[in-house]
Amino acid sequence: MLRILLGEAPRVNEGPLADAINAMAEQAAALRKEMNRQGDRNHESREIEIWTRGLITSLDELEQSWFAAAHFRRSVRAGFVDEMTPDEQGEYARYVYFYKNGFIRVFSLLDKLGTVLNSRYDLCTSALKPHFSYFTVLRQLRTRKELADLSDELEGIRKEYRDALQKLRKRRNAEIHYMNSEMQDDLWQRHQGLEERIALEDLDGHLEDLRQGLEMVCRTLAAAYRYMGNQRHS
Repeated sequence: MLRILLGEAPRVNEGPLADAINAMAEQAAALRKEMNRQGDRNHESREIEIWTRGLITSLDELEQSWFAAAHFRRSVRAGFVDEMTPDEQGEYARYVYFYKNGFIRVFSLLDKLGTVLNSRYDLCTSALKPHFSYFTVLRQLRTRKELADLSDELEGIRKEYRDALQKLRKRRNAEIHYMNSEMQDDLWQRHQGLEERIALEDLDGHLEDLRQGLEMVCRTLAAAYRYMGNQRHS
């Protein structure tokens, strides 16, 4: 959708994004066939099917946020806040909007997957923490020996992207619990010297962190749903 609004060609799903979407779509279709054939008295399969289709939509929105942030970033050439033209200020504001939207969605999407895994494997994570996150679910998975293969794969992916996720989480927490993340950068610079000009944050570095967050989410979703599919066929 955003690509069309921005005058770009429609997206062609490929790589980790395609792997994740295909794995989820296959499981949603398999659940639907199973319900049509056997029914679903407790509505458990229907619930997971709905959540899965929601995850596909959420992943699409996350990818679009990253793409739009990268698109608007290309128009920002100034290195300091006071050097930006009015047009650049508008493009920068649009970059910030989609960048923020992206890093918030990374953790929101992971937490939604945590809800699916918690329900699918009866992990009872809410007994440990009523408002649990994906990472709490991941720790809970380690306690189930029969799910060791899934736990090891998801944990390996988490470790591979640990640095980028830590930076994104810090900015997410600043945005939600403290102040706007870009204002926090400005405040830090002010502490260095009141007469110093305010430099723009590392836009390219931040976008790379978000790209890695998107990739981590894609690989995590693909691994989780491939595992579900293999279990269904075993």
